[in-house]
Amino acid sequence: MSVIAYLNFDGNTEQVIDFYSEALSSSKVKKVKFKDFPQDPNYPLSENELNMIMESSLEFAGGKIMMSDILPSMKKVTGELVKGNNILISIVIDDKQTLENYFSNLSVGGYVIMPLSEMPWSSCFGMLVDKFGVVWKFNRDADKFLERLVSNQQQ
Repeated sequence: MSVIAYLNFDGNTEQVIDFYSEALSSSKVKKVKFKDFPQDPNYPLSENELNMIMESSLEFAGGKIMMSDILPSMKKVTGELVKGNNILISIVIDDKQTLENYFSNLSVGGYVIMPLSEMPWSSCFGMLVDKFGVVWKFNRDADKFLERLVSNQQQ
């Protein structure tokens, strides 16, 4: 299991990655843009959105942070990005039952943004806001998804 600080940005994640990777002497940088992932024809993204970062990670000093852009078309769901709500806690764990338990426990008194369900990028993904206003992201296999897409880019 890993618990990872996850940062959201308003279209400038690529610049943040460049800055943080240099400032933190990152040992490994991975990034995937929305255009690198098959798109849903029912929800087409603009050219600007396609070039935004869908998922990224920086490894440094034995730790990791992950980052992505919030799509303008998703702000109806996520709300506007303001300083303070651009950081969330991401729990990546293979044990589905434990993931479900954490999700259930943390949702008490809060609200679910996305219920746990299978997604193209994860066999079990969900998001919630706890009763204290902290955003939590749950992902059963985020590392595998990101590694697979990065490997495909390099071929």
